[in-house]
Amino acid sequence: MTRPGFHFSTRFKVRYAEIDGQKVVFNSRYLEYADVAVTEYWDWTGIAAALGKAWEETEFHVRRTEVDYLKPFVLGDTIEAWVKIAKVGRTSVTQRFELCHAETGALHTVIDMVIVNVHLPTGMPAEIGGEVRTFLEKLAG
Repeated sequence: MTRPGFHFSTRFKVRYAEIDGQKVVFNSRYLEYADVAVTEYWDWTGIAAALGKAWEETEFHVRRTEVDYLKPFVLGDTIEAWVKIAKVGRTSVTQRFELCHAETGALHTVIDMVIVNVHLPTGMPAEIGGEVRTFLEKLAG
């Protein structure tokens, strides 16, 4: 399946431990799904191999996340998680996740997550520079 504006997706099944008493996925699990998907996304981009130390020394922390729960997933559903870089700012990157039912293509959840490049010794935002910025801007769209 394809999704307009996205070039990457990964799939996984809803497991028993992820559902609640109503047999739907716990709200907090959707952020875990985003974490799994973005880990796969970064591998897919090849950024670590392309940039080496520059990427290893870049540290992003989550600043803000907005989750729009449109329809719950249930036990046994296969989720197709679409990931893209929506925007690259001076110190931040906005990631967009669209979690769809893999068989029907129905959109269940939209997650917009802002991550900020952090200077670890001070914990303060740091400008995204050089080759990291260039690589990220090529991904944005």
